[in-house]
Amino acid sequence: MTAQLMIRPPRPAELRAVQQVEVAAGRLFAEVGMDLVAQHDPFSLFELQGFLDRGAFWVAAPVGGDPVAYLLVEEVDGCAHVEQVSVHPDHGRRGVGTRLIDTAEGWAAARGLPALTLTTFSEVAWNRPYYERLGFRVLAADELTPGLVAIRTYEDSIGLDAWPRVCMRRDVGATPPPA
Repeated sequence: MTAQLMIRPPRPAELRAVQQVEVAAGRLFAEVGMDLVAQHDPFSLFELQGFLDRGAFWVAAPVGGDPVAYLLVEEVDGCAHVEQVSVHPDHGRRGVGTRLIDTAEGWAAARGLPALTLTTFSEVAWNRPYYERLGFRVLAADELTPGLVAIRTYEDSIGLDAWPRVCMRRDVGATPPPA
């Protein structure tokens, strides 16, 4: 069914639907004892509009339908930082997230950025292990840029460090390892 989903920038009228995707995706964290993450508020309409205005926001949606997944990216220390990628659980495990990550890589390549970065939970199956399958690697402490350190400091301040987290990187044009 993934082939029927189009990756495109969202329409402003779809921002509330994007928030609902994030809420639904977040519920999966409650199933693994991470209630704080599951209860975290989605990005505000103002924040989402900002990503849209910067051309750094894509959704996966069926033709004529509401988004079922989305991705936000921003430039951090000369790399394309994946701020958020969420897939509605009803559409998980079908390659939708991978297509969105690949879209972010295209955005990075078009801007001459060398890599994608992100922060994620290290011990959640659909986080670090998933990104490793997509060719991301965990960054050592001495590889963290000032912007990534600031992101991690913020994440700690809102309680996300109650569970182990890592910063990861995938070079633009890198081939993911075989599955």
